Amino acid sequence: MGERKRIPLGIFAVLLLISASSFQLLLASGDADDAIFYESFDEDFEDRWITSQKDEYSGVWKHAKSEGHDDYGLLVSEKARKYAIVKELEEAVGLKEGTVVLQFETRLQNGLECGGAYLKYLRPQDAGWKPKEFDNESPYSIMFGPDKCGATNKVHFIFKHKNPKSGEYVEHHLKHPPSVPSDKLSHVYTAILTPDNEVQVLIDGEQKKKANFLSADDFEPPLIPPKTIPDPEDKKPEDWDEREKIPDPSAVKPDDWDEDAPLEIVDEEAEKPEGWLDDEPDEIDDPEATKPEDWDDEEDGEWEAPKIENPKCEAAPGCGEWKRPMKRNPAYKGKWHAPLIENPAYKGIWKPRDIPNPAYFELKKPDFEPIAAIGIEIWTMQDGILFDNILIAKDDKIAESYRETTWKPKFSVEKEKQKAEEAAAGSSGLAGFQKKVFDLLYKIADIPFLSAYKPKILDLIEKGEEQPNLTVGILVAILVVFVSIFFRILFGGKKKPTRVEKTNLEPAESASNQKNGENEENKEKEESSAPPRRRSTRREN
Repeated sequence: MGERKRIPLGIFAVLLLISASSFQLLLASGDADDAIFYESFDEDFEDRWITSQKDEYSGVWKHAKSEGHDDYGLLVSEKARKYAIVKELEEAVGLKEGTVVLQFETRLQNGLECGGAYLKYLRPQDAGWKPKEFDNESPYSIMFGPDKCGATNKVHFIFKHKNPKSGEYVEHHLKHPPSVPSDKLSHVYTAILTPDNEVQVLIDGEQKKKANFLSADDFEPPLIPPKTIPDPEDKKPEDWDEREKIPDPSAVKPDDWDEDAPLEIVDEEAEKPEGWLDDEPDEIDDPEATKPEDWDDEEDGEWEAPKIENPKCEAAPGCGEWKRPMKRNPAYKGKWHAPLIENPAYKGIWKPRDIPNPAYFELKKPDFEPIAAIGIEIWTMQDGILFDNILIAKDDKIAESYRETTWKPKFSVEKEKQKAEEAAAGSSGLAGFQKKVFDLLYKIADIPFLSAYKPKILDLIEKGEEQPNLTVGILVAILVVFVSIFFRILFGGKKKPTRVEKTNLEPAESASNQKNGENEENKEKEESSAPPRRRSTRREN
């Protein structure tokens, strides 16, 4: 009887861990039967999905394999087209109670420079739409997914909510949404709506954003309107003076103030440098130039040799007629202005009084409309966008199990193939570094306090992706933005004038979200250098 082989403890622990993970995944897969809706596109979609019959939606949907896989999806097959397709659910899905998970996969097989790849979760048809007439105006409850074009680079999460006071449906956009992955790999997007009024946005299973539906800091405009608004009937009095400082009316221009004195005068103390070549011109005819054989004096005019810099001037201080240089005039004072003093009539920056907001309401939970259909309605300049594995579930563990079994295997294969291609092309060094740089910059652009600079940062990133040799310059530009913001936070900005309320009005709490525009000052730039002299081998007639 042979000796029994003993399994090392380390290997046994690994096997046990794998078994436990597989068991958990099996349980999750079992729970997958609780999925409210699932579309894998394994079979042709035409008998289940309805394509919009409107003329503007000329893009052709195709049932196609994902590149490098045997897995099928719904493909955007043509560039520069509008696409619209919809799938009605067997039963409407309520969003008011319990957890609801919205999840789907996209793969931008040819990249995405300008276009959307998002889904619309539509209200019941009694809201005023028909499947064959599905378009941009069809009423939805939630719009979710990636969108990128120009300065826009975000994973949208938008919900429409009916104001119970006004009856108007308002779009509420997630503030500071995450950016769209910049590669051509498969990615899975997940939105988890929870009973505690929160939504979590995940990309590839990683949480990128968490927000509260009732928070004014998380959605624009906020779901709950402000209690007060500026009175539209309140007008600024004609005698209201907003000038904090005014020219001193008692100031008098000094007698010795010469407004006509020039900015610069000739430097009379300057002396001509020793060795200056007065009789030598700055430029001479090129001695090596020859008249072209096909030159016709009658048609082309008298031929002149092109000019070159005079070699004698290189070693000398200068050539040609010497003139004294100009210097700043010590007597220059410019236009006289009276000094500014505090304005005794200053009343502060005027604003209308606040009144109760007729559209204000209180709410403990969002009053979401149910989801009765899933639609894809996009305009894109790209082809090759593939949608797959669309899921609605009531448990995030179900969505996780689908990510593990449907998305992750494909993503792993694509990732390894990408690494192999980069290595084969010898680009694993610089290209890999550049990709890490751009991935980092996209994360930087998502930082909330940089939201005002996000369009500029994304514009820089796009230029860098188009011209990879600009990577270092892009990093420097982003660094400059960071340093500017840091110093602004550290040392503060300009002190704003104090606002003074009108004395004849009753005080009211201000909760308006009126935005003050920033005035941009245009500065004129003087060019000190003259344009270069044009040299030609031909003289104009």
